[in-house]
Amino acid sequence: MILITGSATIHPQFRDEALRLGIEHSVRSRAEPGCIDHRCHIDAEDPNRIVFVEEWADMAAVQTHFAVPESGAFVQALTALAVAPPKMAVYAAEVLQQR
Repeated sequence: MILITGSATIHPQFRDEALRLGIEHSVRSRAEPGCIDHRCHIDAEDPNRIVFVEEWADMAAVQTHFAVPESGAFVQALTALAVAPPKMAVYAAEVLQQR
């Protein structure tokens, strides 16, 4: 399984627009093959920081996701609303326990 975390701190006046874009992107991504889950969250300690948590079946699904034109457009749009470039980390993971 591949886990991806991402975040962007948004200019306060663009927060609602960024959330709309983030939710649309998450919904669209969940429909892609190999996407287990993709969610957009608001940081409880910083309401202007949007956080993304993604679960993918494998790296091939992630690479396909990154190649989708809408994914690139989303990153560009979010970057334009942010105070700094968004951050992202990709992890290879295995489930050790699940409840």
